[in-house]
Amino acid sequence: MGGVIKHSVGLLALVLALGLAAPSADAASKKRGSQTSSASKSSKSSKAVKSAKASRSTKATSRARSASSAKPVRARAQPVEVRQSFGQMAGLHETADPLALKSSVALVIDQDTNEVLFTKNEHAVLPIASITKLMTAVVVTEAKLPLDDMLTISQDDVDTEKGTSSRLGVGTTLSRGDMLHLALMSSENRAANALGRHYPGGLPAFVNAMNAKAQLLGMHDTRYVEPTGLSNRNQSSARDLATLVGAASAYPIIRELSTSPAAQVDVGKRQLAYRTTNRLVLNPEWDIGLQKTGYISEAGQCLVMQAQLAGRKLIMVLLDSAGKYSRIGDAERLREWLQSPHEPVAVAHSGRPLAASAMKGPR
Repeated sequence: MGGVIKHSVGLLALVLALGLAAPSADAASKKRGSQTSSASKSSKSSKAVKSAKASRSTKATSRARSASSAKPVRARAQPVEVRQSFGQMAGLHETADPLALKSSVALVIDQDTNEVLFTKNEHAVLPIASITKLMTAVVVTEAKLPLDDMLTISQDDVDTEKGTSSRLGVGTTLSRGDMLHLALMSSENRAANALGRHYPGGLPAFVNAMNAKAQLLGMHDTRYVEPTGLSNRNQSSARDLATLVGAASAYPIIRELSTSPAAQVDVGKRQLAYRTTNRLVLNPEWDIGLQKTGYISEAGQCLVMQAQLAGRKLIMVLLDSAGKYSRIGDAERLREWLQSPHEPVAVAHSGRPLAASAMKGPR
């Protein structure tokens, strides 16, 4: 009996143990199910986020492709202001001539006999740009100022008229001879202004001397306001400039420096190389004794020369030429014409001589 009781108690204890353990296993099963469901939901959520991102990326790419394939929107071009020369405004380029020159003003004379061989609008008064520097050279030379005197570029020599640049920085010191060389050969504006500024009495006295010399030579169409030619108020006629070329050619130093093909000057520890602005100087078919080029927009391309052509010493003046190289082309056409049988040509603008100072235009 006691054994039965002990056996029944043991069975009861086993049943109770199994009953208590069962809920625990079910709870664990439910927990595992819950974790699995949560992981599944998390996975689905992650996939949904990735899908949404991919969709947005695809749309963005599509919009980018659409934008790149669209025609570019072009800004409307603004009209470019083309500044006419005084000669163009006066209608001088409408004057025809047998050689179809691009220069509105031209003059060729025999220096020894003063015979006019070709003329076109020779009395028109126009800006002369850096042809001005020929008179600058004449005044400096006639003043007999020492060429080895050292001159220094100052802020007063910096161009405020046209805003042109220069390799001669403020503080650069060169001899008067070097300044004269660069002004004539390379049309160096700061060098020309420094020459005038270092004249006895300064720049005002120098400009007065330029105008006095012009009057003495009989250049009654001519006026100077500064020594470089940057101002369009420096004006003259072809006839007056032929007179100036004749006067300047009397000075060997002006002939030599103006026809020099190249030069080097020492600036501190550096050397600056300069070249002529007139490539005809390098042409063996030309025998040029003196030359000077010039350009500002109001004057057009300008060129004056003394040259031996067809056995004669000739003075050639070309003003207000349209085109960067047109003055050179005009000089070549005149040379070919002068070396062939021809008759003198005179082409004058209809009406009285035109003075640029009386015309309306940019000042």
